[in-house]
Amino acid sequence: MFARSVAVGLLALVLVAPAALAQSVETEGWAWSYFNEVMSPFCPGRTLSACTSGQADTLRMWILVQEAAGRSQEDVHAELIAKYGDVVLSAPRPAGFGMTAYALPALFFLGGGLVVVVFLKRQTRSAREAAPTAAPPPLDPEIERVIDEELSR
Repeated sequence: MFARSVAVGLLALVLVAPAALAQSVETEGWAWSYFNEVMSPFCPGRTLSACTSGQADTLRMWILVQEAAGRSQEDVHAELIAKYGDVVLSAPRPAGFGMTAYALPALFFLGGGLVVVVFLKRQTRSAREAAPTAAPPPLDPEIERVIDEELSR
């Protein structure tokens, strides 16, 4: 009976301890939000928080240690860029070739607006040209009489 109680207690400890440890980890610092902002150099197209490689785990731990040591996020970010290059940036730099990522959408938007303006001007011009400019000719008096009779019924 005592052995069963001890086994149940150990099992409960094993199940509850990881949850308690996870809650005791401080999530107030900048490192935890930074994992969602920086791209992983090990999993292309994924943030560091979404990367499942062991190297990403090591990099996350290194960032947490740097935060605990008192380094600023900007210093750590600069060091990551120096070590891994622009692959850790979530958006291209707005300089050089990276500027195309910012300029092309604006150019396409302006070009689309220009196409719409030209289309609407042509449509309104053709509608104006098709509209009658003079009053229609008067109807034959016999036709007007027949219409009046029909309407009076």
